[in-house]
Amino acid sequence: MPAWTNDELDEIGAAEELQIASVRPDGKLRSPVTIWVVRHGDDIYVRSVNGRTSSWFRGVQVRHEGHIRAGGVDKDVSYVETDALNDAIDAAYRAKYHRYAESIVDPITSPAARAATLKLVPR
Repeated sequence: MPAWTNDELDEIGAAEELQIASVRPDGKLRSPVTIWVVRHGDDIYVRSVNGRTSSWFRGVQVRHEGHIRAGGVDKDVSYVETDALNDAIDAAYRAKYHRYAESIVDPITSPAARAATLKLVPR
């Protein structure tokens, strides 16, 4: 399985935001959406702040493939649903985005957002 390089991990992990686009059934990319991103160890994670019903998250469910752009990294990825590290991912979001008011950060650590956690795997 492909892995992120150390440079990619550093660049994406330091990026304020990530552009995410899923692949449509016809193989074309959907329009990108801007979301928050965190690094935990050697992995990259994103969440849907609006949970599993948000349009971009529903789009990811079609093929579990797409494309991301963040911190100078432009990469095709697979989306892997996970709930194994939700507490650690919550902590990563709070640490990275602590300068924002809790009312802005709290939704990304809500039960709905936790249920829409994706690990990004390079393809």
